[in-house]
Amino acid sequence: MKNKLILASKSKVRKNILESHDIEFIVEPSYVDEDIIKGSLTKEGATPEIISKNLAEIKAQKISQKNPEQLVLGADSVIDLENEIVSKPESRDEALQILKNLNGKKHYLISSVCIAKNGSMIWNYTDKAVLTMKNMTEQELINYLEKISDENLYAYNVYQIEGEGKNLFSSIEGDKNTIMGLPVMKIKEYLEAYG
Repeated sequence: MKNKLILASKSKVRKNILESHDIEFIVEPSYVDEDIIKGSLTKEGATPEIISKNLAEIKAQKISQKNPEQLVLGADSVIDLENEIVSKPESRDEALQILKNLNGKKHYLISSVCIAKNGSMIWNYTDKAVLTMKNMTEQELINYLEKISDENLYAYNVYQIEGEGKNLFSSIEGDKNTIMGLPVMKIKEYLEAYG
């Protein structure tokens, strides 16, 4: 097991992406308190990209300290709307409000990944996709949310690009895997170069 990658995340989507690209790994979630870190970094004036990168690094380092010889992959994704982070909803009312805020606007989905070894970051990468949401009526947004299960709503923020979520957008520019939370081709490139 020495060279097997550890995924420091409980995300089913990230797990599925790694599996679909034949990357061997085990899962050990980091359970870091993202809200506290986001709040602290936001107060310091950090950009959404810096916040995403820092969270990925913190997750990887936490698990790497317990497994020093292993490569540990941490990942984080944030929605950046006009330089403000859009957090995952905690209720359906909140989800509707998020969709109203995104409605008709362009936003960025930023995904960062970090690989740590011996408790330190040895590689990181951040990618950004640009999504423009259609102009939709409140009723259309309500109808959309009715199709989304609680599990998906709270796990993936307000849209799953591989599912119903793709119907919300007039334009999507960027890598689908980045939007789903894991720019896997760059991870593969790094792992192959690492050997």
